[in-house]
Amino acid sequence: MEFYQKEQKNVLSELNSTPNGLQTTEIAARLEKSGYNELQTKEKDSIWKLFLETFKDAMVIVLLIVAVIQILMGSVVESIIIFAVLMINSVVSVVQTKKAEGSLDALKNMSAPMAKVIRSGEKITIPAKELVPGDIVILDAGDYVPADGRLIEAGSLKVDEGMLTGESVPADKDTAALKNTVPIGDRSNMVHSGTLVVYGRGVFVVTKTGNQTEIGQVANLLENAMAKQTPLQKKLDEFSKQLGIGILILSILIFIIEAARIYFDGSTNISTDMLNAFMFAVAVAVAAIPEALQSIVTIVLSMGTNKMAKRHAIIRKLPAVETLGATSVICTDKTGTLTQNKMTIVDYFLLNGQSGVFNDQPADWTIDEQRLMQVAVLANDSTISEDGQELGDPTEVAMVAFSNKLNQPYTELRERYPREAELPFDSDRKLMSTVHLIDGQRLMLTKGGPDVVFGRSNKVLVNGEVLPLTEERLKEMQDKNEGFSDRALRVLAFAYKPVEDSMIHFEDENDLILVGIMAMIDPPREAVYGAVEEAKKAGIKTVMITGDHKTTARAIARDIGIAEEGDIALTGQELDALTEQELHAKLEKISVYARVSPENKIRIVRAWQDKNKVSAMTGDGVNDAPALKQADIGIAMGSGTDVAKDASAMVLTDDNFVSIINAVEVGRNVYDNIKKAIAYLFAGNLGAIIAIVAALIMDWVNPFTALQLLFINLVNDSVPAIALGMEKGEPDVMARQPRDPNEGIFAGQTLVSVLYRGILIGAAVIVSQFIGLGYSDEMSIAMAFTTLILARTLQTFPARSNSQTAIGAGFFSNLYVILAVVFCFALYGLTVIPGIREFFAIPTDFGLTQWGIAAGLAAGAVVLMEVTKVIVRRKN
Repeated sequence: MEFYQKEQKNVLSELNSTPNGLQTTEIAARLEKSGYNELQTKEKDSIWKLFLETFKDAMVIVLLIVAVIQILMGSVVESIIIFAVLMINSVVSVVQTKKAEGSLDALKNMSAPMAKVIRSGEKITIPAKELVPGDIVILDAGDYVPADGRLIEAGSLKVDEGMLTGESVPADKDTAALKNTVPIGDRSNMVHSGTLVVYGRGVFVVTKTGNQTEIGQVANLLENAMAKQTPLQKKLDEFSKQLGIGILILSILIFIIEAARIYFDGSTNISTDMLNAFMFAVAVAVAAIPEALQSIVTIVLSMGTNKMAKRHAIIRKLPAVETLGATSVICTDKTGTLTQNKMTIVDYFLLNGQSGVFNDQPADWTIDEQRLMQVAVLANDSTISEDGQELGDPTEVAMVAFSNKLNQPYTELRERYPREAELPFDSDRKLMSTVHLIDGQRLMLTKGGPDVVFGRSNKVLVNGEVLPLTEERLKEMQDKNEGFSDRALRVLAFAYKPVEDSMIHFEDENDLILVGIMAMIDPPREAVYGAVEEAKKAGIKTVMITGDHKTTARAIARDIGIAEEGDIALTGQELDALTEQELHAKLEKISVYARVSPENKIRIVRAWQDKNKVSAMTGDGVNDAPALKQADIGIAMGSGTDVAKDASAMVLTDDNFVSIINAVEVGRNVYDNIKKAIAYLFAGNLGAIIAIVAALIMDWVNPFTALQLLFINLVNDSVPAIALGMEKGEPDVMARQPRDPNEGIFAGQTLVSVLYRGILIGAAVIVSQFIGLGYSDEMSIAMAFTTLILARTLQTFPARSNSQTAIGAGFFSNLYVILAVVFCFALYGLTVIPGIREFFAIPTDFGLTQWGIAAGLAAGAVVLMEVTKVIVRRKN
């Protein structure tokens, strides 16, 4: 049995404690056994270890080898450039990793610093970390609960447990033992570390401390939750390994072939020829590796974050931008995300038959309506300040806000009928009563739970007359109450009775005159209906995961379109009862999970991931943090805890589900643009490799120097690739199904485009070098370099789309592309300036004729790319 299922005396006995607290002589032994009341976490990897791990990448290893060779060959400038690129990428990676470690630190900071305890019969204040099981702790309004414990006293105690349960309404606490196994949110006789006392007072015996508490269990889950790689990261890592191995094999093969040729041709200068052969192989490695790829992907993702920020989504981890585009399941919280997080009166019922919506002209209200509103506003402790700040219980705030909305300012009623006495609400009575002088008659106004108020009433107000509460009238009121409850509405009942003076007692809350009931709900956001429908069209399943009750959650899910005919709703306990096989079989039909625990949330996310679905998870509380970290993309609410935000990849500043769908659209656009940038880079690199291999086969001079290739890869190609990241989204971007997370980065038309454009660029360079050889070897290198850089720059236009020409896509719709091309032409112009041209192996006799030939070949290749698109489209 759990502590909440045991009587107080049994709990105290099991913990060897008494209401007078522990003896000070026992503390040291218990502290040694249980440890300090603080969260313990694993030692983190050092920055140096994280830094060194970034060099495990296959492409990085190849570049390191190339850089070392360049140093040995005396090419120091090229080596410095390569080392600088690798260092920048490593630093960025380490910074991103360290940022992700903040959630556990934030969780530690939620611990209460001090605690009021009773030890040896005396009340003292001690550091909360020194608490041990068996300690007796005193709680007052405003205190953070310092440990988990079983209540032994509770005076109108209310605790905000939203960080653990997700519920927006404070939980009422009592001391009665519970018979059944219930989730955290229903353990009314327990308090938990990190939660906040918002009303009343209490005394509890500490049952668990440190990592054994509920918040400690969350910390354990959080630490063990797997931080997921994004689909793009996985594919880039896989491709990096394949490319790195392929480049090494190709370079070695080229060197072997060239060395064999030198040997069998009987070279007279073997050392020089072998050196040239070796430089050929190095050139292939430099040409094949897109050194700026990681930086360009990072920049394109960063631009996506700016677009998302304008749509209320703040990206904390750059790869999340791309992950959103692949999202196929959104596990979303209800309160505040799908709903407004604001209780609102939506219906009422009086026994004269009135129900529905109040008239917004108080002068036209019936006597029954006037009395109902008087009880709702006057037997109420909440307020709304002039600047709109709401103070008090959410259900009470809903009543005064409702009165204001109906043009009956609640402040006017309170000024007209001041409170003379009160019996505060407590969780045992489930009632609140106040006394007021209304129209010359002193009345006690009472509100509370329907069943309690019904049971204490023997009369009813009907059209201004006080009549007996007959069985028929009571049945009518009970049926209406059940009808409201079936609609997932929260219901309160209102009554009154005349009293002789303001000295009232709990015994006076009997023989009441029943007035009616009011129903309220935290209503869905208006825009959520359309957003859920748009998610369906985009092939994204929305699943509601909430700490609320099953009936309420299911009703709202049906209303906004998340739950469809035949869908299932489960509680956390029902989920626990399912085997993994049973959950796997039912998963796609379960649209609502209610009263869930942190373990439940992680299990749900993992179940979808086991089905190879990219899953997004929303949350705002400490209890959500492990699942936020486990999900492919964790989405925290801007109003949520620091723990949730630090565990997430994205934060919604407006707590709105609609913003998630908007962010998904941006994510899909960003992924499309990243693929365009990657295709642009690899098509150009392929063209360079084809030209190098052709020169090798035909026994020509190496068409490029290492510095030329590094200049193109790192400087020239970077700007157009970034400009491609600014392309607008395709019109059908949200009409597509989510992409398969297992698809490669060259899936679809991308590989065809890379091969075709690479072949055309390579062919243009080969022809240019052939023409250049008619002048000299030096001229052939200059012409090959010029053709390659111009062709790769002009390739930016066809790279904008695999199906549309640059004109068809709107030539001026992305001005960044035009500016990038102009910028690259200007960069190329710098390479032919005297004093610089020598570094780029451009001879002094390279003139307009040679430039014209190279430019013509480059332009011809690009025109062919665009013409082919037109031909293919017409055939289709």
